This record gives sequence, C-alpha cells and structure tokens, in this order.
Amino acid sequence: MTIKPLADRVLVLPAPAEEKVGGIIIPDTAKEKPQRGEIVAVGQGTKDDPMVLKKGDTVLYGKYAGTELEDGDKKYLMMRQSDVLAVVED
Repeated sequence: MTIKPLADRVLVLPAPAEEKVGGIIIPDTAKEKPQRGEIVAVGQGTKDDPMVLKKGDTVLYGKYAGTELEDGDKKYLMMRQSDVLAVVED
C-alpha cells in the first residue's frame, strides 16, 4: 500500500524505542514513545502554509503528535507540518 499525505501533512517513520539505557534492558511496557523519526512522504502544502519539510528529513515532534497508521508490520505517524518541532541536522 502507498500512503500519500494531503495538504500540509507528513508521514513519519518513528525511530525505534531504545532497548537499553545505561546497561539496563527496558521492558516493552516501560518504553517511551520515540519523539524522533524520518519523513517518508510529504503533502503539497497549502497556499497559506507552503511545505518546507522534505522526504528524508529527520525530525523531532511532540509526544502526543500525529495519528498512528499501520502498513503491514511498519507503524507510521501522520501529522501536520506544524506538529513538527525541529529538523535534526547531523
């Protein structure tokens, strides 16, 4: 299935949750949702809010941002461009 965001929305593949912190293995129930991910698809933007994000950008977003979507075994987040807090540059 191909998911194409509309208007000012982006499709984000969240980074995997950390398995270990300081040598301690964290169980699935205690893992926090990641707040970092990679953009895999972008919409066209709107005339009032042009799209500044692009496919491949690594971004930071709010803890409760977006709507969860599943495509097979992969989980994505669909969110508005305004829900993205920052672009991470390496």
